[in-house]
Amino acid sequence: MSRTCVFFHAHPDDEALLTGGTMARLAAEGHRVVLVVATAGERGLAAHTDDLGAVRTREAHRSAKLLGCARVEFLGYADSGLDGAHERGFARADVPEAAGRLAEVLHEERADLLTTYDPVGGYGHPDHVQVHRVGALAAELAGTLRVWEATVDRTLLLRALRLARVARRFDLTPFRTAYTPRAEITHAVDVRRYAGCKRAALAAHATQTTGGDQTRTVSALLSLPPPLFRLVMGTEWYIERKRLRAR
Repeated sequence: MSRTCVFFHAHPDDEALLTGGTMARLAAEGHRVVLVVATAGERGLAAHTDDLGAVRTREAHRSAKLLGCARVEFLGYADSGLDGAHERGFARADVPEAAGRLAEVLHEERADLLTTYDPVGGYGHPDHVQVHRVGALAAELAGTLRVWEATVDRTLLLRALRLARVARRFDLTPFRTAYTPRAEITHAVDVRRYAGCKRAALAAHATQTTGGDQTRTVSALLSLPPPLFRLVMGTEWYIERKRLRAR
């Protein structure tokens, strides 16, 4: 039976990084996949910042097409920036109002599943934390029965970072509270078969390969040989919250 799955993200490129393989897999299996993005990511890091929001919006549409999405919606909130300081940014938006906007999409689509983020927003970005809050309330308002919170296996992440630290010293402290301990994860989705789609979707976000003083995550991942990319990015993790009662 075909289902409708709505993936809610904070900025363009988040969909490819955290849930791209799941989206591609569901679309390939005949389900309807809908992408909802809170902001255009106009305050993100990038080497070229002219009209960045419009450019990143186009990148999101290209990524969504590669992942098999049937619909893309932007909620139209301002990007809060890395520190969440923008006074009209999504992180400071009225949660019931934003949840109402998302709930409208869930109603229209008769969504069977909504994905959001874990309570800490992965690595603590204020817009990501807001996705968790808004998504939880929207699902309640719309009566969406299944909510999966996209995350990363913290146990595996720390293990990988400890190995990487052998070659280059860096502080592990911020990662000790990022994402989710393995014991709390309910679903580990095998997306190795769709690694090529996920890689192509990441590549669509060209603005996110440059900018800032350090190597960007998207650039680093795209530099991996395809077999290693498939190994590193071949699983996506979720926490399924307790089912809500249908309204």
